[in-house]
Amino acid sequence: MKEEGVIDGRVFRHVLSHYPTGVCVITAVTPEGTREGMIVGSFTSVSLDPPLVAFFPARESRSWARVQSAGRFCVNVLSSTQKPLCRQFAASGADKFDGVTHRDSPLGAPILDSVVAWIDCTLDAVHEAGDHFIAIGRVHALEVERPGMPLLFFQGGYGEFSAFQ
Repeated sequence: MKEEGVIDGRVFRHVLSHYPTGVCVITAVTPEGTREGMIVGSFTSVSLDPPLVAFFPARESRSWARVQSAGRFCVNVLSSTQKPLCRQFAASGADKFDGVTHRDSPLGAPILDSVVAWIDCTLDAVHEAGDHFIAIGRVHALEVERPGMPLLFFQGGYGEFSAFQ
């Protein structure tokens, strides 16, 4: 018999996979001048006044450690046509920016070409939350780059949103 309140990790993941999440690439430039990027499916708005957003990096993420050291980052909302870019940034070890066209955000982080939108932030706070952190960013600039359908993660796969009329 299971102890009350103890949730099996596989069941937890299975149930929550029935809720779609948007896919973003968090980009930054480290103090050493190297570009860093990481995929997140846990991005959300937090506050309008002041404008705050958040994402939830895994504790063991090496990419997160480098983004955190930068103290500023850009959230790049991927479009439904950017699955290959998502895979490239999800891979570890290789140069994630190899062949990726981008420009600098107002705060200096990479804005990836052809994203739906971008949000330029400074790191406002980091809180411990189980096996993840809650990274809160203060928004300094943002823009819709290419209006379109965002890339979604749902039940272990990638897809796109279709609006009902």
